[in-house]
Amino acid sequence: MFYYILKRLLLMIPTLFGVMLITFVITQFVPGGPVEQLVAQLTGQDQMTEAGSTASELYRGAEGIDKERLDEIKALYGFDKPATERFFTMLANYIRFDFGESYHHHQSVMELLVDKLPVSISLGMWTFFITYLSCIPLGIAKAVRDGSRFDIISSTIVLVGYAIPGFVLAILLLVLFGGGSFYDVFPLKGLTSDNWEELSWFSKITDYLWHMTLPIISSVIGSFAVMTMLTKNSFLDEIRKNYVITAKAKGLSRNQVLYKHVFRNALIPLVTGFPASFLAAFFAGSLLIETIFSLDGLGLLSYESIIRRDYPVVLGSLYLFTLLGLFTKLITDISYVLIDPRVKFDSVKKN
Repeated sequence: MFYYILKRLLLMIPTLFGVMLITFVITQFVPGGPVEQLVAQLTGQDQMTEAGSTASELYRGAEGIDKERLDEIKALYGFDKPATERFFTMLANYIRFDFGESYHHHQSVMELLVDKLPVSISLGMWTFFITYLSCIPLGIAKAVRDGSRFDIISSTIVLVGYAIPGFVLAILLLVLFGGGSFYDVFPLKGLTSDNWEELSWFSKITDYLWHMTLPIISSVIGSFAVMTMLTKNSFLDEIRKNYVITAKAKGLSRNQVLYKHVFRNALIPLVTGFPASFLAAFFAGSLLIETIFSLDGLGLLSYESIIRRDYPVVLGSLYLFTLLGLFTKLITDISYVLIDPRVKFDSVKKN
């Protein structure tokens, strides 16, 4: 186990290096960088890079700026140095988790990511726990009653919900319950009300839950069907195995067989997926849902940073999320060994 973990940790270095290198190279050829955008603003051609824009169109603004001023602008963003020097300087800083300062927000990238975390944590935490706490019992009930009317009706409902995109459901919920033409039940935007600081602690909790109800429903609906059917199929696969038949033949009750023998084995693929699902719920939030409900989270920040060519935010967040993703994969593999003793990473050959 120790040598496997060490090998995986060492493999993270070239993987992380490769991801950052490819991304850095791509950013060097994307038109409409921070230098071009600032030049466009200074020459009265304030425009964001759009699909179809070319570097030559954006560089037309440089015709009214002398070379010295243009060199100052490049030095401001660090583009006066060779690309290789900038890349390795960036890596040296990233090792210390120094991601620099945002071009657009004029704020430390790490502080900016921390400021956006409450929204992503709120969506991710509730989506993760509601999905697992609801889908596992429902999946077990469906497996036990496979083929029954309950199984057919519940499968139809969850699959219809899965077929509805989360952002479409979000818009529908806003129209129905967000004060549109129907009911004014839930707020249209934000994580809390404007007077949140003045509320009592109980009112703060209820206000927060009141704001998060519609976004959470929209986020959960997509993964609900997948987790439910995965749980059902996992339990069905175990129920049909020979050891279950043997346990029943020995006189064990259905509950003893189900919860003492089947439960542990059937949950292995679900439990080992906890780390990846937990990380994905926190850092892979829906951009569309954040936009629809005006939630200023990491998804919206990443999208705006790409559009504005805010490279420190783009590269810094990519580095952090890639690093977390690699460690999550390692934790997932280790959890296989801890939960299922049949899995062995270190094999010893005996002559």
